[in-house]
Order: sequence, then C-alpha cells, then structure tokens
Amino acid sequence: MMAAGTAASSGARVLLLEKNATLGKKLLITGGGRCNVTNAETDNKKLLAKFGKSDKFLFSVFSQWDVGDTLKFFHDRGMGTKIENELRVFPTSNKAQSVWNVLSEYMKDGKVSILTGSPVIGFVNSNKKTISGVKLANGDIIQGKKFILATGGKSHPETGSTGDGFEWLRSLGHKVTDTAPSLVPIKLSDPWIKKLQGVSLSKVRFSVLQNDKRQAVHKGKILFTHFGVSGPTILNMSNQIRELLEYGTVVITADFVPNLDHKRTDTAIQNIFKLNRNKIFKNIVTHFLPASIILVLGGLAGIDEKTPCHTISREARLRLVQFLKALPLHVSGVLGVEKAIVTSGGIALEEVDFKTMRSRKITNLYLTGDILNIVRPSGGYSLQLCWTTGAVAGKHVIK
Repeated sequence: MMAAGTAASSGARVLLLEKNATLGKKLLITGGGRCNVTNAETDNKKLLAKFGKSDKFLFSVFSQWDVGDTLKFFHDRGMGTKIENELRVFPTSNKAQSVWNVLSEYMKDGKVSILTGSPVIGFVNSNKKTISGVKLANGDIIQGKKFILATGGKSHPETGSTGDGFEWLRSLGHKVTDTAPSLVPIKLSDPWIKKLQGVSLSKVRFSVLQNDKRQAVHKGKILFTHFGVSGPTILNMSNQIRELLEYGTVVITADFVPNLDHKRTDTAIQNIFKLNRNKIFKNIVTHFLPASIILVLGGLAGIDEKTPCHTISREARLRLVQFLKALPLHVSGVLGVEKAIVTSGGIALEEVDFKTMRSRKITNLYLTGDILNIVRPSGGYSLQLCWTTGAVAGKHVIK
C-alpha cells in the first residue's frame, strides 16, 4: 500500500505501508529464490497474447512501460540479466536479493518513507467517491491525497498475501471475482509417483484428457515430486486442469519421446535389447531415459528389473513402448494457494482505467499487479505485469 501526498503521521510526500516487518518477502522467494524478473519478448503484441482475453485492456499500459523499460531500469542500476529457456529473464547473480537491492536503493534515492510492521485494515471512505486515508491495525489513520493498492493476491499467504485488498475493494463497491490457485503444482493419485521424486525431463508432450477426449496438448518440462508433478509447463496447465476437475476425472498422458512414433520407439527399444541381450534390464535402462523412469515404466509393463533382455517378451516390450509414449498420470487435484505462484480472480478489469491504473469508482485510488483479474502463464509475465502497472500508477499518482 502506498499513500502519495501529505501523510498526516509522517509529512512524507510518498509513504509505503508494509504489512510485514521487512520488505519484499514474496519477491525474495520468486523463481525459487532466483527471481524471474520478466520475459524477454519485446514485441508487445506477442507478449500480451500470453495474457489471453485480458490483452485488450493491457495495450495502453504496456505502451507506457514495457519489457524494454524494465530491463533498462535494472541494467542502468547495475544489475545484469541473462535469458534462459522460454525467454525467462533472471539476474546474472541468480539471486532475487539483487532485484531487492535495486528496488530498495531506488526508494532510498527517491526519499520514499517506509512504515514496516504496519498492517492496513481498511480505507477511510467518507464521500463514496474518494478515499481520505487508511486505517492501521494499531488504530492510526494515515491520510493522503492519492493511494496505490499493491497488496497482491492470495498466493503464498505466509508472505502476507492474504487477500485483504479484495475485501477492501468490495467494500468500496468494486466487483471482485473469487480467487483460486492458478500457477500451481498438480497432485497425482498414482502410487509409484514417490519413486520419481526429484527427476525432471524436458521436451515431454502432455495430452490433457477428460472422458477419453483430448482437451489440450502441451510440450515442455516435467518435474516429479513426492505428491505429483510440477515444472513450468505443468504450472501453466494447472488453471485449466483445476477448471476441468469441476466436471469430472482428468488424466494427463506423458509422451517421453515425442520425436518418435510408436514404431520407431519400438525399434529403438529392440535395438537396445539386442545390443545388450545378456544384460539384465536394470543395467541397460540408462540407454534411453533416466534409470528411475525406465525402471518404473518397466515395472508397470511387467518387466522385473533382473530380467535378462533376451528373455523379455514381445508383449512386455510393447507395453513398455506404450508407457513411453503415453504414460497416464491420474490427477487427484491441484495444490492450494499456499503453493501457488499466483492466484486467478481479482478486480473486474472494466472497473480500471488502464491509461492511468486508476479505479473507475474511486477517483484517487490506483490498482496494480495481482489485485487485477488477469490470468497469465509462468515465465516472467506476473512480475512484468507488476512492474508495468506499478510504474504507470506511480507516474500518474505523483503528477
């Protein structure tokens, strides 16, 4: 929460109210502690296509602050960046702390006053059209001329994101869609899943099935966990899967060799078996995929790990090929907001002026980041949304 103008209790031009005892708790855990700063797609049309139906609202705000502006902001302040898979941008230090340091110095240079350990409990809204102040949990009222709401959604509530801003907006007459976990790992009911904990593969093709009908196809990385699967591609599938689960059972099939059809996969397996005919199955599995995966698939196909390759039946080999091409992953659910990168839902976009990020209901309130009802994928898009909407809101607040 930021109040711009004269704050009654501090006399500051710009005052930042922080719920936690320290700044940036959520920022410091993003990207596994590395912080996926943005996505390096500099073509706004291509970038905004990733935001789905929300893109029509975002062209105006992104024309004022885009990916190039974000990169320049950090580069000009001495923070190098690097581009990784799918144009994800990270600090060259591989530490979110580097991003935190730049932002902290920027606020210090701008003489921003900061009140930490100051949770807000609501707005002072006397005339229905404007806000005159905010109420703190300790009973204080902070007055100001203009206000920016940057409380985030409900993901990782341990960082302070508990959805307070949504309730305040509802009290002001705004329409707010209920939130739900969006970019979140997926739980599986398959009993063998724990055997693959920590194993990851890239270039896997996923088919999402419901009632034996293909609902979507994705391709990318998979990370097996003790409860199911995760990884960038899985996270991006999770919102759709959560919605499908409302209508019935969902199964994901994983194709571990998408560049080979069934026949060529079978030929490759036969060649491996022939070249290693006197070795047991356990000792030749690394010829194809990580050993732990092949051993699990072999077990599902009925192949004991001590079976000599020359004694493996044709039927068992074809079952192995089938699992390599379409391993069924039985979805039991998605994890909750405590594990979500972002949550879906938020304030109706029609109620925001995206030229300034000002509320169309409260004339001195500006809205940014995860408070907006915008679904986006994993890959730096969430933070870029925050940088863009925050920068534009700030520019118009301090005019």
